[in-house]
Amino acid sequence: MTDAAWTAAPDAVLGRLDPSDVSRNWMRLHGTDGVPLPTSPPLLEAWTLYHNGHFAQARERALSLGPDGWGLALKAACTQAVYVEPSDAMRLALLWAAAEQAGQHLAQARQRPELWYWQAHALARYSQGISVAKVLARGIGTQVRTALEQTMRLVPDHVDGHLALGSFHAEIIDKVGELIGGMTYGARRQTGLDHYQRASALFPESPVVLYEHASGLLRLGGDGAHERARRLVQAAEQRMPADAMERLYVARAQADLDG
Repeated sequence: MTDAAWTAAPDAVLGRLDPSDVSRNWMRLHGTDGVPLPTSPPLLEAWTLYHNGHFAQARERALSLGPDGWGLALKAACTQAVYVEPSDAMRLALLWAAAEQAGQHLAQARQRPELWYWQAHALARYSQGISVAKVLARGIGTQVRTALEQTMRLVPDHVDGHLALGSFHAEIIDKVGELIGGMTYGARRQTGLDHYQRASALFPESPVVLYEHASGLLRLGGDGAHERARRLVQAAEQRMPADAMERLYVARAQADLDG
């Protein structure tokens, strides 16, 4: 599937930001991933396409920029797969391709935290679409954890990394229980909770962070988890989504809550 054949994001989520808007709001848009404000106008224009919801065009533009565009290209592909692509088979294909591409880039640039993060993200999302047996057989859980640990080694306060590690512990415990999850992957309930809490402390401005924290609390449980999750959801509902991806995320989160 070529980028040109990607399903377009719904009109309702598309934005009208221009590069100056993106530059001015960069910290709000990138507080969770720590990507620095581009000094290159073409890269800023590519990010503007992304934030407005034109993921295929953003990826195409990013790939034309060489290594500077690698992280954006991976993010665009993963966002397309997770939030826009209607076909399960194509979603998995996009995610697997992104994970492989990240691995190829890392062979040349192992100190790039965004490459580690998007490799982990793509593999984690891919694993959600296949059986637990296949995840175990392919060693995907170990690969995800290794990539996230590398992300955090390079950027200890990487908010998306904290959320992803929280979800790593929560999903494993949810699927196989804390005993087996702990023995197999070192999954721990308290460790997951700590990562979610750290993410919320670092960047409470993001509705995505607050919704993810709430979801993690509900999966990991514990005293008062439901009440704390309810308060986080209420806080998230007061945050305005900053771009197309956040609008897609919030719409799905609200639909999940309503369902």
